[in-house]
Amino acid sequence: MELLTNQQAWIAFLTLFALELVLGIDNIVFISILASKLPAEQQSKARFVGLMLAMGMRVGLLFSISWVMSLTDPLFSIFTQGISGRDLILILGGLFLIGKATHEIHLKLGGAEEEAGTAARTFPSFSSVILQIIFLDLVFSLDSVITAVGMVDQISIMIAAVVASVVFMMIFANSISNFVENRPTIKMLALSFLLMIGMVLVAEGWDQHIQKGYIYFAMGFSLFVEMLNLKLRKKARKPLA
Repeated sequence: MELLTNQQAWIAFLTLFALELVLGIDNIVFISILASKLPAEQQSKARFVGLMLAMGMRVGLLFSISWVMSLTDPLFSIFTQGISGRDLILILGGLFLIGKATHEIHLKLGGAEEEAGTAARTFPSFSSVILQIIFLDLVFSLDSVITAVGMVDQISIMIAAVVASVVFMMIFANSISNFVENRPTIKMLALSFLLMIGMVLVAEGWDQHIQKGYIYFAMGFSLFVEMLNLKLRKKARKPLA
């Protein structure tokens, strides 16, 4: 009960909640793009399962804080660069994200998706999509949990902020997914963001720290410009009086 009446606890919760939302945007975009590969009737289920797994993974990692922090101990060295368990997860996750985003961009530019739409389309299995989501959830969850541990001391506040942010994302997951999927230029922009995030993860794995503020500012500015382009194109399609 003391936490409910503690002003500092509420400030910590709201700050961490906002940060978890920002860190979770790239996660939900990736889940939406993967889910879009499934039949329409399975897409909502895949997004729900993906976000539930993300929440469960983050809460589980929070209860294993000592193990998470031990991941920062070097396991081996490459060219005098110590590689820890966390570094290894970030590098592998970043490479996976780069490969997946590049593949999706290639499909979009090559027109393979449109050709598949005219022919009998084959869908990946639900389990294969969920396995990819689980792997990327681990990468994004690790970053999220380490951020939470660095900001807040009480584990109850961390868990509350994580659960609240994932519930918030669940509410808007379908809207975000439909918005991205129905606008090809937005989807291409989202894939470019994932490509950039993958490169940042690989850099972080090699201890090349990049300020997240620069990344999110670039993403926000690019999205703002694309919103202007969408508005301009919509206006140009209107018939002249």
